[in-house]
Amino acid sequence: MLHAEERPRRRKLGRKAFIAITFGGSVFASSAALAQSIFPNKPIHFVVGFAPGGPSDIISRVIGAKMSDELGQQVVVENRTGAGGTVATDYVARSEPDGYTMLNTTTANPSNESLSKTLQARFGKDLAAVATLADTANILVVHPSLGVKSLAEFIALAKEQKDLLYATAGVGSSTHLTSELFNTMAGVKTIPVHYRGGGDALKDLLSGQVKMMFSSIAPIIGYVQTGKLIGIATTGAKRDPAFPNLPTVAEAGLPGFETRLWIGITVRAGTPKPIIDKLAAAATKAAQDPTVVATLAKQGFEPLIMSPAQFEAYYLAERDKWGKVIKDTGMDKN
Repeated sequence: MLHAEERPRRRKLGRKAFIAITFGGSVFASSAALAQSIFPNKPIHFVVGFAPGGPSDIISRVIGAKMSDELGQQVVVENRTGAGGTVATDYVARSEPDGYTMLNTTTANPSNESLSKTLQARFGKDLAAVATLADTANILVVHPSLGVKSLAEFIALAKEQKDLLYATAGVGSSTHLTSELFNTMAGVKTIPVHYRGGGDALKDLLSGQVKMMFSSIAPIIGYVQTGKLIGIATTGAKRDPAFPNLPTVAEAGLPGFETRLWIGITVRAGTPKPIIDKLAAAATKAAQDPTVVATLAKQGFEPLIMSPAQFEAYYLAERDKWGKVIKDTGMDKN
């Protein structure tokens, strides 16, 4: 039991503790609000999970440069390659939730959640949507030595030649998934050779070490135009403006076949909404900039504009779509 003289002293201490806690909480809240209001006050890192020269790298550099102008701070592209993009994904998922580390997020990310046995990060739990940037159809290209110029000729050859190799930009990449979907729908079994990125895969395709690839359109336009590679068909729902004379895979013999490579931005989950919104606004404005649009169009890309909420819903739908493909083709068992 407290003595009478101790009661006022205890009440004073209680009031002091309450004031200290309240003041400390206010300082913390004010500091967080200040950090958000002055964001960004240092360079932002834009992490790409594939090697330089591929579509993810190209898009990141074009968009990143324009975002730098919008945000008033440099956006530094950083390539962290390996495991089909999962090295970069896990790296960003472990970063501080402050908006200073962004992930170049592609079709490979939702598929890797079903495919990768090493990926630790999960969208929603570890990563949050910021914005989509652009998308493009893929194109089936073959080395001239293969001697085919149409989808029907290619399928016939693939059924006869059981050891036909195809190049991918990594396990779970758009090139990998599109090829396996094609194998299933065409009734063929081409064999994957996985690289650290689209640029590395393209080198071996050009040399003839591998004979085919479902590439994004951007890196191969010039090679098809000069005859160093043969364009067979594109993978969109309609013919691609970059190759109006090429049929889609669907119209050339596989109805219902459609894939696109999309690219967006995610950050560490828990990043404050005002910072996400600021990044999203800068990314969207950059993707719609006339100079950027013209540059991307020459490379086969079109702007793909979504809010953070729209991107979140789109990502989850893509995860379901490719998860089914992975299960149906048995890719998750390899």
